[in-house]
Amino acid sequence: MRILAIETSCDETAIAILECEGDEKSARFRVLGNALLSQVEIHKEYGGVFPALAKREHAKNLVPLLESALEEAELLHEDTQAIPEETRAKISEVLAREPGLTEAFFDFVSECEPPAVDAIAVTAGPGLEPALWVGINFAKALALLWDKPLVAVNHMEGHILSALAKEPVPTPPSGTRFNLVISDVEMPVLALLISGGHTELVLMKEWLQYELIGQTRDDAVGEAFDKVARMLELPYPGGPEISKLAEEVRRANSVRSRLADQASAGPEGGEEQSFEVYLKLPRPMIDSGTCDFSFAGLKTAVLYLLKDTKGMIYHTSTQLTEETKMAIAHEFENAVADVLWKKTFLALEETAAQTLVIGGGVSANTHIRRVFTDAVDVRHPHVSLRIPAAALTTDNAVMIGLAGYYRALRKEFSPEIVANGNLSLAD
Repeated sequence: MRILAIETSCDETAIAILECEGDEKSARFRVLGNALLSQVEIHKEYGGVFPALAKREHAKNLVPLLESALEEAELLHEDTQAIPEETRAKISEVLAREPGLTEAFFDFVSECEPPAVDAIAVTAGPGLEPALWVGINFAKALALLWDKPLVAVNHMEGHILSALAKEPVPTPPSGTRFNLVISDVEMPVLALLISGGHTELVLMKEWLQYELIGQTRDDAVGEAFDKVARMLELPYPGGPEISKLAEEVRRANSVRSRLADQASAGPEGGEEQSFEVYLKLPRPMIDSGTCDFSFAGLKTAVLYLLKDTKGMIYHTSTQLTEETKMAIAHEFENAVADVLWKKTFLALEETAAQTLVIGGGVSANTHIRRVFTDAVDVRHPHVSLRIPAAALTTDNAVMIGLAGYYRALRKEFSPEIVANGNLSLAD
């Protein structure tokens, strides 16, 4: 089965084409085409995603990305197509919400043959509803024109399945096309989903059946990263910037530690030890006994720390020093990782999960990956830890194609898809 997948939930516009086979327990995927455009540079000046602008960019990017994905998949064949007036009218009505997209759509599809795809999968939520609608309406227009079934995909299910997917061994030849497999998954599966809008623990006892185990009571972890980054006067998106500074501290401390060991350092080496001696941030709800999270207090603690004029290292004049930024970034990232692991450890104990997956944009964080890899090895060596490849951690259409295939196997087609910004996995 060939799936054309569309993703427009936030600030990435993406289209992928996957060739899929197998069943839920053992599925194989060949990514034939994969096109993505990020809007990060456009939204930087706002310090976050501006929904109206995201919607406009999706409408502008979808047709060029479709052309690129089809060409990469060798499914783009030029040929003039006559579109019946009735079909043209229906498509125009569907795309009426998206100024500029209608003309670009007809210009492209009237000059190429319908591609050999079997279904069209599109993100229905969660996400920014204005952005979601652009992708949904585009998918509806293609389905009308090409007479293909539509599959509504939960964005978070895409993150779970992309974390379960791995490259086959031996790996395929390098190139733009790549293979993925989902197999040997031991149930139950516990998923830690961490992104700019989500922090939750979800249990999957049976394929595609979910139970919410824990969630944030306020800020999502990615949101907390971005807010703290703004406090530290770092560029958007804040997560990678905080991670970069925190890793510099760890490298410096590692070098100091090695030098101290080599020289058997005495008191003269004390002043150059870890940045950690200067500050300590709280680990909110770490000992609450529940699997719920809270990051608002941690964010507020950083704010108070920056306002503290008594601290010797905090400010030089009115400017944050680079050392201060590094120290706070390091301690903040440590606090986040500590909380995420403690809650996940509790959930593993309570659910007896055999597979742990981490999905969502924050799963790309180097320190969080390291903490979980080390902790699972020591505390739960029987648990299989699966973290997606870096390219599949952010919003992308490949993961929507994976989830779309799983839903298509169950004949879960949706001719009338509605955008739902708060769509939940566990109803």
